[in-house]
Amino acid sequence: MLNFMENVGQIPLAQWVSDFTDLITETFSFLFNPIKNGFGDFMEWFAELLASIPPVIVIVLVVILAFFASGKRFGLASFSLIGLLLIWNQGLWEELMFTFALVLIASVLSVIIGVPIGILMSKSKTAESIITPILDFMQTMPAFVYLIPAVAFFSIGMVPGIFASLIFATPPTVRFTNLGIRQVSSELVEASEAFGSTGSQKLFKVELPMAKKTIMAGINQTVMLALSMVVIASMIGAPGLGREVLSSLQRAQVGTGFVAGLGIVILAIIVDRFTQSLNTRKGNNA
Repeated sequence: MLNFMENVGQIPLAQWVSDFTDLITETFSFLFNPIKNGFGDFMEWFAELLASIPPVIVIVLVVILAFFASGKRFGLASFSLIGLLLIWNQGLWEELMFTFALVLIASVLSVIIGVPIGILMSKSKTAESIITPILDFMQTMPAFVYLIPAVAFFSIGMVPGIFASLIFATPPTVRFTNLGIRQVSSELVEASEAFGSTGSQKLFKVELPMAKKTIMAGINQTVMLALSMVVIASMIGAPGLGREVLSSLQRAQVGTGFVAGLGIVILAIIVDRFTQSLNTRKGNNA
């Protein structure tokens, strides 16, 4: 067997992948270049816009939203106030806004793409059998690997960071949307059909509202995964707190890296508790 493998020789898989990537880059350069330039400029403008807002105003708005989102409880609001003040005090406010912009845009795009795909999977077993292995591949592939095609297609900056985050963070929204719709009671679906509901009416007035709690859980996971890509995306030029962590790692600056990492943790906790509170309230109201 060993002799057989030696005689066959090594399969040039790496070269095939490189050639395929080059082919895609050259063929779709007319699409990649406008995305890199136009979308990149928009992201920088949006991040700079957030950074230009006085920190006091942002902190007050976040605290107020956290207070009402958590059912008028002071736990999340207090943590948000203390955490954001600490980040501001450490001089990392602009980096925080760039990180938030990256996570927000990646999460919104993941939801826009993921929910319709999840609906398609819930309606078609053929689509589910095709898409499920793709989702498995997206979730099991190491996140660092996503950076390679991202850089090949979009060079460096925020756009490849969004691209890599999009691949890494989209599967939970797709899976949970599919799961939520499939878990809707068949009696409710049959009742809506008996009253003459069209396919779109059944989807938007019965299935999606009933699956809302499950879908929101998937969106929460998507946001957390997008946030977990912050440090990795900084390796290809994405700005924000992740860049501070990477820079500190390269220079062996333990204190600076810890503070930047703490900022990411604070943002993650605020976003996680915020989305969970919204999901809990929506679920209770339902």
